[in-house]
Amino acid sequence: MAAQRAYTTHPLVLRRVTVRRVHDVTPRMRRVVLGGDQLAPFTRDGIEHPAFAAPGFDDHIKVILASDGDVHAALPAQLPHGIEWTPAENRLTRDYTPRRVDAGAGEFDLDFVVHGDGPASAWAASARAGDELWFVGPKSSLRLPERLDWIRLVGDETALPAIGRFLDERPLDAPAHILVTVPDDSARQELALRDGDTLTWVSAEPGDAAALEAAVRALPLLAGEGYVWAAAESRALLPVRRYLRRERKLAKERLNITGYWHREEHGAAEPRAAGTSGDEGKAVADVPGRVPSPLPWLVTRAAVQLGVIDAVADTPGVTLKALASHVGVPAAGVGALLPLLTAHGVVVGDETGLRLGPAGEELLDDHEREEYAGQEAELLLSLARFAPALRNGTSSWQEASHTTLRDAVAQDADRYGELVEECEQLLFLLSGLTADPLWEGVGTCLLTGPGSVSVAAALDDAGRRPRLRVAEGDVPAAVLRECVQAPERIDWTAGPADVAVAAKALAYRTDREAAHLLTELAGWAATAIVVEASRPDGLSRHAAEAALQAYAATGGPLRDSAAIAALAERTGWYVDRVIALGWGTEATVLRRA
Repeated sequence: MAAQRAYTTHPLVLRRVTVRRVHDVTPRMRRVVLGGDQLAPFTRDGIEHPAFAAPGFDDHIKVILASDGDVHAALPAQLPHGIEWTPAENRLTRDYTPRRVDAGAGEFDLDFVVHGDGPASAWAASARAGDELWFVGPKSSLRLPERLDWIRLVGDETALPAIGRFLDERPLDAPAHILVTVPDDSARQELALRDGDTLTWVSAEPGDAAALEAAVRALPLLAGEGYVWAAAESRALLPVRRYLRRERKLAKERLNITGYWHREEHGAAEPRAAGTSGDEGKAVADVPGRVPSPLPWLVTRAAVQLGVIDAVADTPGVTLKALASHVGVPAAGVGALLPLLTAHGVVVGDETGLRLGPAGEELLDDHEREEYAGQEAELLLSLARFAPALRNGTSSWQEASHTTLRDAVAQDADRYGELVEECEQLLFLLSGLTADPLWEGVGTCLLTGPGSVSVAAALDDAGRRPRLRVAEGDVPAAVLRECVQAPERIDWTAGPADVAVAAKALAYRTDREAAHLLTELAGWAATAIVVEASRPDGLSRHAAEAALQAYAATGGPLRDSAAIAALAERTGWYVDRVIALGWGTEATVLRRA
């Protein structure tokens, strides 16, 4: 049976609040108390919204600012059950943890590190009573394991709001062991400690990875079942993650490490007092007006595939000769990779002793590694055949591999597992679908596609209890069975149903394969719902790459409602309506013609 989900989702609502009070917690931290009617249930443009809820100690809201001061032009569109991030060149977003939430008073606190030079620090430095602030979220709250012998909270000063809230509210009854790095004693705060708690302050500059790692390594080992939560500058956390995962062997479900801010190469980014979406920065071109070389990417991919990254991580200071012997290739071959690997910070040192550099540390994270070793990397490589694919009317994946992506995925559990993992974010968007009246009277729901796990969870969260069955091949069904909650309640054979939901099932199919699936669904249900992204995530700086990868996968662009309507017409369906879910994702409701 799958492990319990590690978070609880919340409706995404755009809210306006105003500043009520401002005071300095320390010379480096300013607290802004915000309140307003939109923290209670309210109605805007005919849409009813629930009260603001941020029950988790490390919940984060997305504050919306504008580079030109015109914040109304930067606001996203509010959907009945979600947010659509419409294009806005002036939009700036930063994520912050509510330090205190007082539903009775209709207010909450945000703490800002005011020694940064970014827009949020500037806003907080000049904030006065009556100033307005717009925000969205939180979208979810972390669920801690039910039984713990201890919890360790690690961070820099940007983590203090979350740590302070944890200690105030105590979401679990276990001793808390706190480690915080601060630039000087003036950043220290009074924290609500109990008997059995420990608190360690360490003097270190913001983003000092070596100091943070040394401080964590110096902490005493604790007996029993524990949990480590850590938040700081993203790169400074990389060696901490490596130490806890690879040396201390902490299981994934006992660890939560989040980069709260990111130091850019050209200077320090704005510190934030809460988590980050990771997409607020801007990509920096290698040389203006010049296309970057693909060689660093290809060399890094080779290092990942050969096991060089893991070997250096497991044996810091390893010699080139020993490294080559460990991965089973000639030393000259690994040596050929080293100049580019060191030039781009994947490794540091020379043939007498090698360690991971900042880029190499990042590659210890499974999500970062997928760019070089997973299906995402293979899609990128297939673009070498993009031109002939366009001429031949196929996908570049098919041109390069002589099979469609759907056929490859259907026979490979790892590939399908990657798609299921990508679809986890779908859970945050599905409340608009599960709230639709079409579910009234539905007794049986047929699921297909890697998003089936998220659909099943969303139906549970909404109190919908149709009988579930799954229409997938043996390999994908086995993957879904491992991921879904309570798999024994599901009928794992395809068959008749009141409603069929194809959740991200078309995203890796060619038009011909998509039409075949819709024809199959027409034999099982009179109503089908197609959940797909019609455009890339509007907040992501990688939107162009995502659109191109979609083309590489299927031989066509992301399918909007018109494209799905055309497929529906070919396969005996018509479009009843389209439900906007947010983040470029739509649910198209089909009825049998």
